[in-house]
Amino acid sequence: SVFEAVAQDSLMGAVKPALQHLVKVLAESNPGRYSFLWRWFDEIYALLDLLIQQHYLARCSASFSENFYSLKRIPMGDGRQQPLATAGLPKRQHWKSLLLLVLVPYLKGKLEKLVSSLREEDEYSIHPPSSSWKRFYRAFLAAYPFVNMTWEGWFLIQQLCYILGKAQHHSPMLRLAGVRLVRLTAEDILALEEKLDGATSSETHSFTSRVQSAVRKALGGIAFSLSTGLSVSVFFLQFLEWWYSSENQETIKSLTALPTPPPPVHLDQEPSSALLPKLKTVCPLCRKIRVNATALSTSGFVFCYRCVYTYVKTHQRCPVTGYATELQHLVKLYSPES
Repeated sequence: SVFEAVAQDSLMGAVKPALQHLVKVLAESNPGRYSFLWRWFDEIYALLDLLIQQHYLARCSASFSENFYSLKRIPMGDGRQQPLATAGLPKRQHWKSLLLLVLVPYLKGKLEKLVSSLREEDEYSIHPPSSSWKRFYRAFLAAYPFVNMTWEGWFLIQQLCYILGKAQHHSPMLRLAGVRLVRLTAEDILALEEKLDGATSSETHSFTSRVQSAVRKALGGIAFSLSTGLSVSVFFLQFLEWWYSSENQETIKSLTALPTPPPPVHLDQEPSSALLPKLKTVCPLCRKIRVNATALSTSGFVFCYRCVYTYVKTHQRCPVTGYATELQHLVKLYSPES
């Protein structure tokens, strides 16, 4: 049914936010050890997703979520004949399925992050009104909602056609991969069990075969442990998805609100304190009277716009305190004379 088809699509959508929150907690608790996980989370998740989807496509002719809902993929050309799940997909459909399952969500997530960062930069950074770069990314930001609406509308129309019996696919990704979803049969389940028993009982004698078998077992063990863990915690993942949804954020903030942290304490022996000039109208970077005064919202110190923009763009931190800072944290200050 369309409900099962949409549910298996949303299963992986619930896994990524839960893992992302777990990595964020680890990175905040120990930045020195786990910050790289948060920095490269998209790439690490895409690699793990690639390993899991490759394992399930090769073993069950289905993605992880499709196998969770007892579904399999068969090529479009097959009419009444449905090959067993253990037979695997043809190479062309296999690699198309793998790329569409892993690469498309990864690129879509990167594009959404790019749009979000461009919007923040457009709000907080200072550009000349006639800048060609500003015109370009403002045109990009204006066109993105229509492109995203077209993308989501494509999926919606495909699902409506599937509900009305006018299409064999509920998702355009299946159509592009040249496959369609069918339910696992009793023969498929028996064949999968026999294949698993045969793989565990087979003995290999050559060194190359043993290495390949060990690699397959390791990947299979990772995929099996992940699938078992997700099977047990699927309801918990759905709860996390609801808990961290945008509709629930206001309630969470009101319950977990913390007091404002105190201002940073600067010690005389710190190298950063030597950057502070005695005259308050002097920029700590160029040691001249400030021009186009700009403050950093992360630390509160004031610099020349050109000086602090170049420094933050290069080092991503405050020149005085060393706090992590980005370009959107620059705040223009207006004097009464201006």
